[in-house]
Amino acid sequence: MSYPKHYCGIVGAFGVKSAALKLMNGLHALQHRGQEGAGLVVVGNNGKFHLPQKGMGLVLQVFTPEVLSKLVGTMGAGHVRYSTTGGTGQQNVQPLVIDCWRGQVALAHNGNLVNTASLRSELLADGVILQSATDSEFMLHLLARSTGSMTEAVKEMMARVEGAYSLVIITSDELIGVRDPNGFRPLCLGKIGDGWVLASETCALDIMGAKFVREVLPGEIVSITKTGLKSEMFPRQVPRSLCIFEYVYFGNPGSMYGGRSLHSIRVEMGRRLWAEHPLEAGIVVPIPDGGVTAALGYSRASGILYEPAFVRNHYVGRSFLQPSTEARIETAHLKLSLIGELVAGKRVVVIDDSIVRGTTCQNRVRMLREAGAKEVHVLISCPPHLWPCHYGIDFPDRQKLFAVIHSGQDELRQVLGVDSLGYLSEAGLMAAVGEEGQCMACFNGKYPVPVKAT
Repeated sequence: MSYPKHYCGIVGAFGVKSAALKLMNGLHALQHRGQEGAGLVVVGNNGKFHLPQKGMGLVLQVFTPEVLSKLVGTMGAGHVRYSTTGGTGQQNVQPLVIDCWRGQVALAHNGNLVNTASLRSELLADGVILQSATDSEFMLHLLARSTGSMTEAVKEMMARVEGAYSLVIITSDELIGVRDPNGFRPLCLGKIGDGWVLASETCALDIMGAKFVREVLPGEIVSITKTGLKSEMFPRQVPRSLCIFEYVYFGNPGSMYGGRSLHSIRVEMGRRLWAEHPLEAGIVVPIPDGGVTAALGYSRASGILYEPAFVRNHYVGRSFLQPSTEARIETAHLKLSLIGELVAGKRVVVIDDSIVRGTTCQNRVRMLREAGAKEVHVLISCPPHLWPCHYGIDFPDRQKLFAVIHSGQDELRQVLGVDSLGYLSEAGLMAAVGEEGQCMACFNGKYPVPVKAT
């Protein structure tokens, strides 16, 4: 319930009428992936880039009708950001644009590299002037250095970088989608008429009016030009490692992964929670929005009444997306209110997706106690977080993780002030997901890509 910072969402379009509007709609659908800032680059009908439009804040705040009216073209790329590498600030909002021998190139990145120290040292030693604090800029410079085609440049870049990256890249006449060989971050392909679109999740395709074609495969390079779509695979193939938190929390419930909606997967997580932690209670209460679907599954499996006693204020940003601990705590206080009469005198089962730092969970339990709840039992629809993430989620410091600081279930329960605490097991989580090939390093410390010293 004390949430990690998110990473980013990306979109791209080629041969799409009113591309700027479509891209904005796609970014709006991906707003849950980043609320710090948003950016949009559109290629005009003359083949030249319009001035990139970027700003701090939400998509609809940044891209006003006046801004969109200036972005005429059928091709572009967009990005919503929360900082996982680099600081806050408009200079770090993407897409990033560079001028090089091949013309202008723009790049939007979802993910996090793990060999940034060596890349940065190399580029600086060669006289490169870095304009931002993001690892994404390193990839853009590597692309600019290549003397081959864009696809060849992408392969050369992929051979140099390590970690998590899904990319949308545009030139004056080409749209490229890239997914790292492990497939840490999602990327999907869709069609609007004769045009093509790329997006982090299928929910963005829906709001853009695009038809889902397929997922971009791990290690795949999709190149779209006026002659059509071409696909190539990066030679180095490794086991797929899609971030497990996409299933647990990050992805929109309406998005599809592996042919299944995240809604159905999370309902099954709730059912598995009941199988592993059957409790006698009067009501099942979700923590919105992360615990809603799993709570439905728990309620359906147990027959215990589902009661949305916590009410979210949708005009307050998600707390884990705030750039400081103080801001996260303050936002967490503002974003939920409790309908006390629904919990007074009752045994309450609270369902949420995770406990990372623990502070927010303590506050929610306190609210329930003050409202007169007879018992409070907290169930989490994933295993405890025991290890840092190095692939784009902001819980890098192991000594700040709730389940690491406090040892044993009794101590965890006492610190939270609950009558019982239960986590979904790794086996239960994987049974709910229903397929193999996920990165679960934050639970078990098994990192698919070794982390380099920084």
